[in-house]
Amino acid sequence: MAASLTLHWSPKSPYVRKVMVCAHELGLVPQLKLVRSVAAMLRPNPEIMAVNPLSKIPTLVREDGSVLFDSVVICEYLDALAGGKLFPAEGERRWQALRWHAFGDGLLDALILWRNERERQVPLQPLLEAFELKTRASLRMLDAEAAPLATEPFSIGQVTVGCAVGYLDYRFDAFGWRAQAPRLADWFAALCERPSFQATRPVDG
Repeated sequence: MAASLTLHWSPKSPYVRKVMVCAHELGLVPQLKLVRSVAAMLRPNPEIMAVNPLSKIPTLVREDGSVLFDSVVICEYLDALAGGKLFPAEGERRWQALRWHAFGDGLLDALILWRNERERQVPLQPLLEAFELKTRASLRMLDAEAAPLATEPFSIGQVTVGCAVGYLDYRFDAFGWRAQAPRLADWFAALCERPSFQATRPVDG
Protein backbone atom coordinates (compact mmCIF):
# COMPACT_ATOMS: atom_id res chain seq x y z
CA MET A 1 0.00 0.00 0.00
CA ALA A 2 1.48 3.35 -1.07
CA ALA A 3 1.91 6.00 1.61
CA SER A 4 -0.81 8.62 1.32
CA LEU A 5 -0.32 10.54 4.58
CA THR A 6 2.78 12.56 5.48
CA LEU A 7 3.59 12.74 9.18
CA HIS A 8 6.11 15.21 10.56
CA TRP A 9 7.69 12.94 13.12
CA SER A 10 10.40 12.47 15.73
CA PRO A 11 11.22 9.30 17.74
CA LYS A 12 11.67 11.46 20.85
CA SER A 13 8.24 13.06 21.03
CA PRO A 14 5.67 11.35 23.29
CA TYR A 15 2.86 13.00 21.30
CA VAL A 16 4.26 11.53 18.10
CA ARG A 17 4.56 8.21 19.89
CA LYS A 18 0.86 8.36 20.69
CA VAL A 19 0.05 8.81 17.01
CA MET A 20 2.39 6.01 15.99
CA VAL A 21 0.99 3.60 18.59
CA CYS A 22 -2.46 4.28 17.14
CA ALA A 23 -1.15 3.76 13.61
CA HIS A 24 0.34 0.39 14.58
CA GLU A 25 -2.79 -0.71 16.43
CA LEU A 26 -4.98 0.31 13.48
CA GLY A 27 -2.78 -1.20 10.77
CA LEU A 28 -2.15 2.19 9.13
CA VAL A 29 1.64 2.38 9.29
CA PRO A 30 2.01 1.52 5.56
CA GLN A 31 -0.06 4.61 4.73
CA LEU A 32 2.34 6.95 6.56
CA LYS A 33 5.32 8.70 5.03
CA LEU A 34 7.45 9.70 8.01
CA VAL A 35 9.37 12.95 7.71
CA ARG A 36 11.96 13.40 10.45
CA SER A 37 11.32 16.91 11.82
CA VAL A 38 12.86 18.87 14.67
CA ALA A 39 10.44 21.15 16.49
CA ALA A 40 12.56 23.00 19.05
CA MET A 41 10.78 25.65 21.09
CA LEU A 42 13.40 28.33 20.44
CA ARG A 43 14.10 27.42 16.81
CA PRO A 44 10.93 27.33 14.68
CA ASN A 45 11.37 24.88 11.80
CA PRO A 46 10.60 26.47 8.38
CA GLU A 47 9.71 23.09 6.85
CA ILE A 48 7.07 22.43 9.50
CA MET A 49 5.88 26.03 9.41
CA ALA A 50 5.16 25.68 5.70
CA VAL A 51 2.21 23.49 6.70
CA ASN A 52 1.80 24.27 10.41
CA PRO A 53 2.57 27.85 11.50
CA LEU A 54 2.89 26.68 15.10
CA SER A 55 5.98 24.62 14.16
CA LYS A 56 4.86 21.67 16.26
CA ILE A 57 4.83 17.92 15.82
CA PRO A 58 3.00 15.74 15.11
CA THR A 59 1.62 17.40 12.00
CA LEU A 60 -0.22 15.27 9.45
CA VAL A 61 -0.54 16.26 5.78
CA ARG A 62 -3.29 14.40 3.98
CA GLU A 63 -3.21 13.30 0.34
CA ASP A 64 -5.26 16.32 -0.76
CA GLY A 65 -2.80 18.69 0.93
CA SER A 66 -5.03 19.53 3.90
CA VAL A 67 -3.30 19.46 7.26
CA LEU A 68 -4.26 18.16 10.69
CA PHE A 69 -2.54 19.46 13.82
CA ASP A 70 -2.13 18.02 17.29
CA SER A 71 -2.00 14.42 18.39
CA VAL A 72 -5.55 14.54 19.76
CA VAL A 73 -7.03 15.32 16.35
CA ILE A 74 -4.63 13.09 14.40
CA CYS A 75 -5.33 10.05 16.58
CA GLU A 76 -9.07 10.45 16.16
CA TYR A 77 -8.68 10.93 12.41
CA LEU A 78 -6.63 7.74 12.09
CA ASP A 79 -9.20 5.89 14.17
CA ALA A 80 -12.02 7.08 11.90
CA LEU A 81 -9.97 6.13 8.85
CA ALA A 82 -9.65 2.58 10.21
CA GLY A 83 -13.28 2.19 11.16
CA GLY A 84 -13.25 3.32 14.78
CA LYS A 85 -11.49 0.92 17.15
CA LEU A 86 -9.75 3.08 19.72
CA PHE A 87 -12.41 5.72 20.47
CA PRO A 88 -15.52 4.14 22.01
CA ALA A 89 -18.62 5.51 20.32
CA GLU A 90 -20.84 6.08 23.33
CA GLY A 91 -21.63 5.40 26.97
CA GLU A 92 -19.39 5.24 30.01
CA ARG A 93 -16.58 3.52 28.13
CA ARG A 94 -16.30 6.55 25.86
CA TRP A 95 -16.11 8.99 28.76
CA GLN A 96 -13.57 6.86 30.59
CA ALA A 97 -11.40 6.56 27.47
CA LEU A 98 -11.58 10.31 26.82
CA ARG A 99 -10.88 11.04 30.49
CA TRP A 100 -7.70 8.96 30.43
CA HIS A 101 -6.81 10.51 27.08
CA ALA A 102 -7.08 14.03 28.50
CA PHE A 103 -5.33 13.11 31.73
CA GLY A 104 -2.42 11.45 29.94
CA ASP A 105 -1.98 14.49 27.73
CA GLY A 106 -2.15 16.79 30.76
CA LEU A 107 0.50 14.76 32.54
CA LEU A 108 2.70 14.92 29.44
CA ASP A 109 2.26 18.69 29.28
CA ALA A 110 3.40 18.99 32.89
CA LEU A 111 6.36 16.65 32.40
CA ILE A 112 7.61 18.52 29.34
CA LEU A 113 7.34 21.87 31.14
CA TRP A 114 9.14 20.33 34.12
CA ARG A 115 11.95 19.08 31.89
CA ASN A 116 12.23 22.45 30.14
CA GLU A 117 12.45 24.26 33.47
CA ARG A 118 15.10 21.98 34.93
CA GLU A 119 17.22 22.49 31.77
CA ARG A 120 17.29 26.26 32.30
CA GLN A 121 20.56 27.78 33.49
CA VAL A 122 18.82 28.99 36.65
CA PRO A 123 15.68 26.87 37.21
CA LEU A 124 12.89 28.33 39.31
CA GLN A 125 12.80 26.02 42.33
CA PRO A 126 9.13 26.60 43.29
CA LEU A 127 8.15 25.68 39.74
CA LEU A 128 10.21 22.49 39.85
CA GLU A 129 8.56 21.59 43.15
CA ALA A 130 5.09 22.27 41.74
CA PHE A 131 5.68 19.98 38.75
CA GLU A 132 7.03 17.23 41.01
CA LEU A 133 4.02 17.56 43.32
CA LYS A 134 1.60 17.26 40.39
CA THR A 135 3.47 14.26 39.00
CA ARG A 136 3.45 12.40 42.30
CA ALA A 137 -0.27 13.09 42.73
CA SER A 138 -0.91 11.89 39.17
CA LEU A 139 0.97 8.67 39.82
CA ARG A 140 -1.10 8.02 42.94
CA MET A 141 -4.31 8.43 40.98
CA LEU A 142 -3.15 6.23 38.11
CA ASP A 143 -1.91 3.60 40.55
CA ALA A 144 -5.39 3.51 42.10
CA GLU A 145 -6.85 3.03 38.59
CA ALA A 146 -4.43 0.33 37.44
CA ALA A 147 -7.12 -2.37 37.61
CA PRO A 148 -9.59 -0.63 35.27
CA LEU A 149 -6.72 0.37 32.99
CA ALA A 150 -6.03 -3.35 32.66
CA THR A 151 -9.60 -4.58 32.35
CA GLU A 152 -11.30 -1.91 30.24
CA PRO A 153 -11.14 -2.55 26.47
CA PHE A 154 -7.94 -1.16 24.98
CA SER A 155 -8.56 2.41 23.79
CA ILE A 156 -7.00 5.82 23.24
CA GLY A 157 -7.09 6.18 27.03
CA GLN A 158 -4.57 3.39 27.65
CA VAL A 159 -2.51 4.57 24.68
CA THR A 160 -2.11 8.06 26.10
CA VAL A 161 -1.50 7.06 29.71
CA GLY A 162 1.06 4.55 28.47
CA CYS A 163 2.88 7.21 26.44
CA ALA A 164 2.96 9.54 29.45
CA VAL A 165 4.38 6.83 31.72
CA GLY A 166 6.87 5.90 29.01
CA TYR A 167 8.05 9.51 28.92
CA LEU A 168 8.84 9.24 32.63
CA ASP A 169 11.15 6.34 31.80
CA TYR A 170 12.73 8.26 28.94
CA ARG A 171 13.34 11.66 30.55
CA PHE A 172 12.96 11.07 34.30
CA ASP A 173 14.69 7.75 34.89
CA ALA A 174 16.08 8.93 38.25
CA PHE A 175 12.60 9.80 39.51
CA GLY A 176 11.87 6.19 40.49
CA TRP A 177 8.17 6.27 39.63
CA ARG A 178 7.70 2.50 39.92
CA ALA A 179 8.30 2.54 43.68
CA GLN A 180 5.58 5.17 43.98
CA ALA A 181 3.07 3.32 41.77
CA PRO A 182 3.71 -0.44 41.85
CA ARG A 183 0.31 -1.44 40.43
CA LEU A 184 0.71 1.04 37.61
CA ALA A 185 4.19 -0.38 37.01
CA ASP A 186 2.74 -3.88 36.59
CA TRP A 187 0.13 -2.57 34.16
CA PHE A 188 2.76 -0.67 32.19
CA ALA A 189 5.01 -3.74 31.97
CA ALA A 190 2.16 -5.68 30.39
CA LEU A 191 1.34 -2.77 28.08
CA CYS A 192 4.92 -2.69 26.84
CA GLU A 193 4.50 -6.24 25.56
CA ARG A 194 2.17 -4.95 22.87
CA PRO A 195 3.94 -4.74 19.49
CA SER A 196 2.73 -1.15 19.06
CA PHE A 197 4.62 -0.03 22.18
CA GLN A 198 7.68 -2.10 21.38
CA ALA A 199 7.88 -0.54 17.91
CA THR A 200 7.62 3.04 19.21
CA ARG A 201 10.12 3.19 22.07
CA PRO A 202 11.65 6.68 22.18
CA VAL A 203 15.27 6.89 21.05
CA ASP A 204 17.91 9.58 20.88
CA GLY A 205 19.85 10.41 17.74
